[in-house]
Amino acid sequence: MPHLPQQPQLGSPTPHMVVCGDDALAHRLAAELRDVYRERVTLVVPSAREPHRPRIPPPARGLGRATALLGRVSAAVARTGPGTPAAAPVPPPAAPRTDAEPPPEPIRILEAAQADDAVLAEAGIAEAGALALVHDDDELNIHAALRARRLNPRLRLVIRLYNRKLGQHLEELLDQAAAVAAGRGADGAELPRADASTTVLSDADTVAPALVATAVAGTSKVIEADGLMLRAVERAPAPPGRAAAPGLCTLAILSPSAGDPGEGAADQDEGADLLPDDATAAAAGDRGTVVLETVAYRGRTLRPRGLRGRGAPLASLFSRRLRWSLAGIVGAVLALAVAASLTSHVPPLHAAYLTLLDLFAINDPAIDQPLPRKILQLLSGLVGLLLLPVLVAAAFEGLGTFRSASALRRPPRGLSGHVVLLGLGKIGTRVLARLHEMGIPVVCIEADPEARGIALARRLRVPTVLGDVTQEGVLEAALADRARTLLALTSEDTTNLEAALYARSVNPRLRVTLRLFDDGFAYAVYRTLRAAHPGARTRSRSVSFLAAPAFAGAMMGRQILGAVPVERRVLLVARVGVRGHAALEGRTVGEVLRPGRLRVLAVDTSAPDDAEADAAAGAPRPGAERAPALLAHELGDGYVLRPQDRVLLAATRQGLGDLLSRHPRPAGAAGE
Repeated sequence: MPHLPQQPQLGSPTPHMVVCGDDALAHRLAAELRDVYRERVTLVVPSAREPHRPRIPPPARGLGRATALLGRVSAAVARTGPGTPAAAPVPPPAAPRTDAEPPPEPIRILEAAQADDAVLAEAGIAEAGALALVHDDDELNIHAALRARRLNPRLRLVIRLYNRKLGQHLEELLDQAAAVAAGRGADGAELPRADASTTVLSDADTVAPALVATAVAGTSKVIEADGLMLRAVERAPAPPGRAAAPGLCTLAILSPSAGDPGEGAADQDEGADLLPDDATAAAAGDRGTVVLETVAYRGRTLRPRGLRGRGAPLASLFSRRLRWSLAGIVGAVLALAVAASLTSHVPPLHAAYLTLLDLFAINDPAIDQPLPRKILQLLSGLVGLLLLPVLVAAAFEGLGTFRSASALRRPPRGLSGHVVLLGLGKIGTRVLARLHEMGIPVVCIEADPEARGIALARRLRVPTVLGDVTQEGVLEAALADRARTLLALTSEDTTNLEAALYARSVNPRLRVTLRLFDDGFAYAVYRTLRAAHPGARTRSRSVSFLAAPAFAGAMMGRQILGAVPVERRVLLVARVGVRGHAALEGRTVGEVLRPGRLRVLAVDTSAPDDAEADAAAGAPRPGAERAPALLAHELGDGYVLRPQDRVLLAATRQGLGDLLSRHPRPAGAAGE
């Protein structure tokens, strides 16, 4: 079968990126690297004969039509059929550009069943700067990672794994292998060409913050770092005489013609002003801005309980009626003991003892005793008869409570303003954990009693409804009519859509987030639901769409957390340690600001002041709890950055490159 011709070798000396995958995440990741980071990309995909090929959505405004070419390339590769890897050149887009950057280079497509040594060599792994392995099979990704590390020890690896513990061990193993192969000790020293880091990511962990953000604030364009959830919002110019809405800082001032839909309008001005200082942002006038905001939940939160964990609270062991019955019997016994003490002229303790003997019917009959004693003995026997059913009821209620403590809870009757989470699979489990950590009330719906997240819901005591959401009464049992948000995260598009439509019929203003695989279907659903319910928020999300930016940032380096597109340019959000950077260490937050290049967003000050203690502590362990970082405006422009601090930066590619390319300054050297 004929193959497409090989793409000629590109003359750029910069390392390229290699992406290996078998689903929509690989395609979206390649598009993200090409359109946002302007990188050369080689995409390795398996035989393209699946009945449902994922499609790449159109790019954001101002980024050109580059992502649409992946669909055409995939179709061309599919016609080649199985066999040896084939490559196809793709012409660059003809859209005009306003900045000085050259147009993105074509994406190179290789078709191969798996990423073995021959395929990796064909993809140019020896000269690559980073490799992403995003197959849906953990074992396949691990095998390819071991091969790639052997072929290129200085390669930056990004691996998709669901198992967190296995991923942590794999990171350590591959990092140690890179250090040994490069002839360096495992001391974290910079390698000649790249940092050769290994980053293991899970698409479930990556998209969980974005899906939680849709439940919290109705948006998924968030960047999470050091306990903060931030989002960039594009704002129109404020009307005359009205102050602009407050924000943390202004990331960019849009070009005057940014809102003009006319073709070529954005090419007639100087473009957006990135990272302006406060004076320039205040004088923006009639130009729109991109402002950074925090994401916060404004609904009701869970109340802390006195007794948490698997055990039930002590007050719930017995019902109120049973507790009152026990209290009445205890009161009757005390009254009989007092009467016996007064009538028989015996000490109160001895009278209580005789009363208990009569109560349990183990005392001798009071045949030769006075009449008051006989009457009290009969009354004690009657109370004993009443005590027997109460004790049996208490035993059954206690046993039932302990059994239900390990079972799934039912939604409380008075619950409202909660989040209905549909689906407790791989994605839903991570979202449930995040919502519970934030104290947001959740009611789960799951059809499979053996689903992955059922054990977590049982352990966290989260109300869960077992049943098919398409059946009548299931959403009502989850109190969807009083819910705040519906997160439909099952793997079936039709199930998610049916649940959303029925929930909207019950609660027209319900905020809905759908997980839909097909992009065309998602867009049609979004437009229809927004037209039918204009007062409610509707979001349709794909896991690959939400995960691709995080994987792309990891390929660019561990410091980069995300990217914010601004017209035809992009701002990078990075986390950098202060130690060793002359532009940061010993400088104030205000001095770090480089208009158009670099700005401090937040500072993690949780490290101790003692440098020796900080060095002994080393880097934080994965999963270790840290205090949330402090925003720059909370610290003030006069805060002096310490060597042990970590800063969250917004920077252009040039600004971040200038910062990271600086070598650690020697002791006593002056600043830049």
